[in-house]
Amino acid sequence: MRPETREFLRHLANERQLSPHTLTAYERDLLDFERFLTNYYGTPDWSPAGVDRLALRGFLGWCERKGLAPRTAARKMSAVRSLFRFLHRDGRIAANPTRSVRAARAARRLPSHLLRNEVDALFRAAELRASENTFLATRDLAMLEIFYGSGLRLSEVRQLDQGDVDLVGEQVKVKGKGRKERIAPLTRAAVRALRRYEPRRQQLMGQATTDRNALFVSVRGRRLSSRAIQQIVGRQLETVGQAEGRSVHSLRHSFATHLLDGGADVMAVKDLLGHASLSTTRIYTHTSTERLRKVYQQSHPRA
Repeated sequence: MRPETREFLRHLANERQLSPHTLTAYERDLLDFERFLTNYYGTPDWSPAGVDRLALRGFLGWCERKGLAPRTAARKMSAVRSLFRFLHRDGRIAANPTRSVRAARAARRLPSHLLRNEVDALFRAAELRASENTFLATRDLAMLEIFYGSGLRLSEVRQLDQGDVDLVGEQVKVKGKGRKERIAPLTRAAVRALRRYEPRRQQLMGQATTDRNALFVSVRGRRLSSRAIQQIVGRQLETVGQAEGRSVHSLRHSFATHLLDGGADVMAVKDLLGHASLSTTRIYTHTSTERLRKVYQQSHPRA
């Protein structure tokens, strides 16, 4: 990897404080770009200052020939654009060649979410299992309640420590993207589920010696991995049918969609989700036809 790219990645890690997962994606995309340019110029001695619009268009053509989806090509081009913007701002190159190059716009997919009756069925099944008061069933119910009730990301739930949860104040401290912290509300159902889970967790942790701070742990007392959480939630989603195409993130999508359906302000939903940009939140408004119909019926004099 070229030194300029390494310095850019250090900038992303230290100053922008991006997550390790995001940094890995940047590194992978920029390595593809460097390999392409080495072939394109026929030498590894090319310079960022010499990269022009034709080379960038060539990279997009390479992505197409590789059979990459438009969304993937757009992501790779976004990484390249960020790199050259950094180099230009730092005075390493006289002009930013990416300003005149745009990747094909990827079709925006609407988020998958559960209907209200599916959410009801999901929690009825989870609560029935939790009534047996076992460690696994009470943990899984508490996890579902936080995903749907607070709209957290997978990485945010995984990182939760016991000290992040305030059951009296009915809120939770969340470590979001870019290491930004926010306070998210807890539903009363989530508080009840966490109170039921806590004695089972304490009993387990009394016998374990690992990761005592983690909120959600395995039967061995270790913080759950992202993969383990995906599998747990996936099994829960199977109870309501049509689990294909749905994931942990579907609960976050359902959280946002149902809030908007209920008339919540989109700016408030943006803050609850921890989005940096309102445009990210606006995608959920496309799924809220029920909310739009209700507004029309209540507002139009001839409705």
